[in-house]
Amino acid sequence: MNVTVAENAGFCFGVKRATDALEERIENRAAGERIYTLGTLIHNETYNKWLYDRGVRVTDIGEIEALAASATAESPVTVFVRAHGIPLEHEQLLDRLAGSTPYFSYRDCTCPFVKKIHNIAKENSSPDKVFILLGSASHPEVVGIMSYFEYEKFTVNSAEELYGLVNSFDEKNLLQKTPILAAQTTQNLSEWKKSQEIFKKLYTNALIFDTICNVTESRQTEAASLSRKCDLMVVIGGRESSNTAKLYSICKENCPQTYWIERPEELAVNNLITSAHTKVGIAAGASTPSGVIQEVYKTMSEMNENFAELLDATEIKTLNTGDTVTGTVTSVTDAELYLDFGAQVTGLIKAEQITDDSSVKLTEMYKPGDEIEAFVIRVSDVEGFAELSKKRVDSDKNWQKIVDAAENNEVLTGKVVEVVKGGVSVLVDANRVFVPASQTGVPKDESLDTIKGQEVSLKIIEIKGKRAIGSIRVVAREERRAREEAFWASMEEGKVFKGAVKSMTSYGAFVDLGGVDGMVHKSELSWKPIATPAAVLEIGQEIEVFVKSFDAEKKRISLGYKKDCDNPWYIFTGKYAVGDVASVKIVNMMPFGAFAEIVDGVDGLIHISQIAQQKIGKPADVLELGQVVDAKIIAIDEENQKVSLSIRALLDEAQAAEEAMPADEVVAEEAAADAE
Repeated sequence: MNVTVAENAGFCFGVKRATDALEERIENRAAGERIYTLGTLIHNETYNKWLYDRGVRVTDIGEIEALAASATAESPVTVFVRAHGIPLEHEQLLDRLAGSTPYFSYRDCTCPFVKKIHNIAKENSSPDKVFILLGSASHPEVVGIMSYFEYEKFTVNSAEELYGLVNSFDEKNLLQKTPILAAQTTQNLSEWKKSQEIFKKLYTNALIFDTICNVTESRQTEAASLSRKCDLMVVIGGRESSNTAKLYSICKENCPQTYWIERPEELAVNNLITSAHTKVGIAAGASTPSGVIQEVYKTMSEMNENFAELLDATEIKTLNTGDTVTGTVTSVTDAELYLDFGAQVTGLIKAEQITDDSSVKLTEMYKPGDEIEAFVIRVSDVEGFAELSKKRVDSDKNWQKIVDAAENNEVLTGKVVEVVKGGVSVLVDANRVFVPASQTGVPKDESLDTIKGQEVSLKIIEIKGKRAIGSIRVVAREERRAREEAFWASMEEGKVFKGAVKSMTSYGAFVDLGGVDGMVHKSELSWKPIATPAAVLEIGQEIEVFVKSFDAEKKRISLGYKKDCDNPWYIFTGKYAVGDVASVKIVNMMPFGAFAEIVDGVDGLIHISQIAQQKIGKPADVLELGQVVDAKIIAIDEENQKVSLSIRALLDEAQAAEEAMPADEVVAEEAAADAE
């Protein structure tokens, strides 16, 4: 006989969450405290009997007000809401009683997946919508869900029933309303898929919410696959458990020899122990403790002559608090991981026992099949779970890295995960390192929240016991010094930089060259005289500069900005020579002559004696400011960059040419001029 237990058998996330909360309360109950569950916490008689033996009693909504009234300081009352959830009006009653009765309280253990459907129903509750839920109408989960939708609503137990309902909408005058479809968390997947197809074909405005729990989906898919391979299937779970009923139905369809039991003793009742089967599969509902599953497996295996070999193959072992063990991930949610250790209990690692970073998603970090080493915090044989801590193992392993880094003055990297009193907490290899505010590098007038979530480099500056103190500022300062040293080591005259204008004074501008500033004197900014650097530059402007000179010891750099190719004198000498005629503009007049602009930035002097052929008293007698005239370049002083111009030279040349012209040509020209 080959016995196989489905990986996803047993407590689901929602049930585990509820049992954890209740068991923690049992362990830490106050003196005289009475603990109740509103209805049975889960659908499993074995577990509920275990609760009863520990003083937990079951109550119903009709007894709640009297129970609250009986609560006193000597005998307080705590009520736990079952994983299936409760109707809205019951929740409102509990809220009112807890608010008005100081010694009465309740803990809502509704499964988050169920709570999600509550919110869907509540948020979509309006008279222009109709709500349809695929599920068992009498099931506590369904009763609770339906209470959150105030208007037209229906429950259907199958796709066929849904088809009949929607075809009657015409008679119910519901065709103008927006239909909403959701499912009980433990609903049969095949029925859900058929229901969706019906809805999509009949409606274009339908709202469909996929609310079947992903653990339920995995459980049903695995049960279907396993039952096809086996000649005997044993499904374990409470008789009132909806999800167990779905598993039984799925397995029965694939394997006729499928039996539904609640306790290991029922194996003998159904003559399953002595049955001759070669392949046996075991599946279990979400409310079945792991211990019960293991007992069924053990009972069937012990009756098999090959039990010893099977035991070796499965490597079933015992976990003890304080052990460090390695297991394989079987299921992942963002709240916790489930692991298989080949033991009689299933491993559970909550998100807070994996990382301190609340933004991390476990579903992105892990997948089924991954191996994880963890520390055993607590083992519960009754519920079949062992609580583990990966963080504890990581912390122990990585603490030595922190110590070594402190001794060797090494740089570490980590993420700022929290702002705490006096500084921030940085997660480095699963260890928290405290960085005082003064060592963060954040200015005093800024909030430390500005670096929360950032990856930072730091050094350990002190270790106190198991507490490490680090500094981000030290690393930043060392990195800045290293950059500066490299900068000065590569510095040379003529080197070109692109930098941003950082600040300006009346005498120049400071440019950031990459952590080191250089200064451009205003005389280096333009070939023309300027009053301030602001006449040419703006703060933040990117410019190209070159090193004119530097002093590495004093950390000073003199920069140049204007280029020879833009030098007006070079432009002038490249275009004109002595003897050339240029059109010039009169820009200034003095008693001794007039200054005329030849090219932008270069003026020439027309001496008063070179303005006209006859003697004049002053330049203004002949010229006007802004007037454009032709002038001949009669001299260029390269050394002093001065130019002499003459208008008279052109007038004299014109007169000489006219005097040299024959008389008949002169007459002809005059006649032509008159004709014009």
